[in-house]
Amino acid sequence: MVLALLAAVTPGDARAAQPAGTGSIADAIAWGPCDPEDEAPDRVVCGELEVPVDWSRPGGSTITLALAKLPASDPSRRIGPLLINPGGPGGSGVTFAYRAGESFSDTITDRFDVIGFDPRGQARSNVINCDSDAVSAQGDVLYPHSPSEYAALRAANKALVKTCRDLSGPLVKYVDTASVVRDMDAIRAAIGERKISYYGVSYGTMIGQQYAELFPDRIRAMTLDSNMDHSQSIADYQKWETLAMEDSFLQFTAWCDRTTACALHEQGALAYFDDLYARAEAGKLIVDGFPISPELLVSLVFGYMYDPADWFYLAEDLIYFGNGGGSGARHRGEPTPYGYLPVMCSDFRFEVGSYRNLRQLEKEQNRLAPHTRLSPIAWTDLTSCQNWPYPVTNPPHRLHASSKLPPILLANSRYDVATPYQWGRSLASQLPSATFLTYDGVGHGTYWLSDCARAAIDTYLVERRLPAKGTHCPAVFPESPVTLKSGSGNPLTPGLRTVSAG
Repeated sequence: MVLALLAAVTPGDARAAQPAGTGSIADAIAWGPCDPEDEAPDRVVCGELEVPVDWSRPGGSTITLALAKLPASDPSRRIGPLLINPGGPGGSGVTFAYRAGESFSDTITDRFDVIGFDPRGQARSNVINCDSDAVSAQGDVLYPHSPSEYAALRAANKALVKTCRDLSGPLVKYVDTASVVRDMDAIRAAIGERKISYYGVSYGTMIGQQYAELFPDRIRAMTLDSNMDHSQSIADYQKWETLAMEDSFLQFTAWCDRTTACALHEQGALAYFDDLYARAEAGKLIVDGFPISPELLVSLVFGYMYDPADWFYLAEDLIYFGNGGGSGARHRGEPTPYGYLPVMCSDFRFEVGSYRNLRQLEKEQNRLAPHTRLSPIAWTDLTSCQNWPYPVTNPPHRLHASSKLPPILLANSRYDVATPYQWGRSLASQLPSATFLTYDGVGHGTYWLSDCARAAIDTYLVERRLPAKGTHCPAVFPESPVTLKSGSGNPLTPGLRTVSAG
């Protein structure tokens, strides 16, 4: 089993050997100025760490991880390092660290050295590039409606992966989360710490979960916010994501009905959307000369479900689509960063085999969600991984929680379009040391959605004092456009205002 093999490999080198009873050894990373083109904030420093491409062959070829650190602003009260990851897969931990001063409260940045790293294959850490023509070709067939379209999808997927391998080398086969976790422990060893604190959100929770599984005695504190669940089957993965999409969207339409400042308040957002969807199904939703598919329409809505602060814009964009306005031209034929799929297709078993099986699964999702039909993110995760030529190196499984784990704080929104609430509840059942905090509102990343959740997370990370079991934070909804967040530091909001119709 891959995890057992990886667990037998000692990460790092002699720097990982630490004297018993000491808190830390010397930091072996040469921290210094960041890339001038990045325009990193004052006090942020950057560094690099070399790690094996394949952790089962630590003496083989290597890659270089990019890191950034915002040192604690109150060094006399410094607790230690807080490693962070903003999710994705593909989110930049370096950029997250650049923004730590605005993303996290002073409570965190006063007391911790906030350290972000770009996971292998992402951003500045040997980014995986694929051909943009192949990416576009795949994007055109991600919703097959016939056996021939399904065959075209499988061919497009295989062709895409070949371009990734041609442009980026063998790393495309070694970007699974278990390898990222090994990298993170190598960072811990290199900075000379016996234990680390960690905050991970979205996909960053999977990094934290598997770090807890492999290195339970190297954690001081860990908050996992908006949780994925690696134990999900294909059917459950689709089911909970589909329901999360539908339920989140119905929260939006209910909000619009009671909020006079919503641009669709008078028309009724649900009826308006259903009409747009019917026009799209009939091929009659034309935006700036381009036909808009039902799937593209739902994808527009999906991006706005990450943060209700943007819902005023969603209502305006739906009207814009209804009136035939549009935007966007697509650039093709160049290398483009595309590290998301190699991770997902290495971490989950998504192969369904035949078009018949895929179509049956689609029908099941459509019955669950009569308005939105499918979760765009879950469905394209599934279809993009069909005919993936490399093995699943980090297969789905329930976590094997150790008795050595310290108390861990989990947090999820009740309505989260990307990481459903049920995933968080499932994860809590796999981690006996965990306390589960519920934010009763809508959105992704409770730390930036709820003052209540942020305060609980800050208190736990600094003091290791957990909220009472069963704690719920009240929902927060926008009241007028002037309440829209600006510069909130939320690294998760997609920032979608329009969708390319090309």
